[in-house]
Amino acid sequence: MGKRRKARETAVQIMYQIEIMEQVPYVGVNIYLNNFSVSDAVADYAKELVFGVFENVDDIDATIGKRSKHWKVGRMTSIDRNILRIAVYELMFKTDVPGKACINEAIEIAKKFSSIESSAFINGILDAVLKTKEKAS
Repeated sequence: MGKRRKARETAVQIMYQIEIMEQVPYVGVNIYLNNFSVSDAVADYAKELVFGVFENVDDIDATIGKRSKHWKVGRMTSIDRNILRIAVYELMFKTDVPGKACINEAIEIAKKFSSIESSAFINGILDAVLKTKEKAS
């Protein structure tokens, strides 16, 4: 498994912990990283993802909400919501991550941590986000 994939999975786990435990992001990141062993490169990218999402969560959630036809962001499962947030953050704010790779990674993470149905749901939303981004370019 590549470092970025591991960092994305770590970020999903951290964000799930933060949400469930109602933690401040900085505290949640520190608690996770002090209790689970990950390389410095994985920790650095996971932190970038977590803090990037929280700094831009309103824009990210609005983007997700526009593409989600029957689900409000707040009604999605925590895992699905956070996988989407990370992927949309990368699509919107990271220029070094190819869109298709971002989507494929999110689908694989959903298969690992959520369900097959969730992976299809996530794929549909992220594909719509990517198409909108490509039209704007």
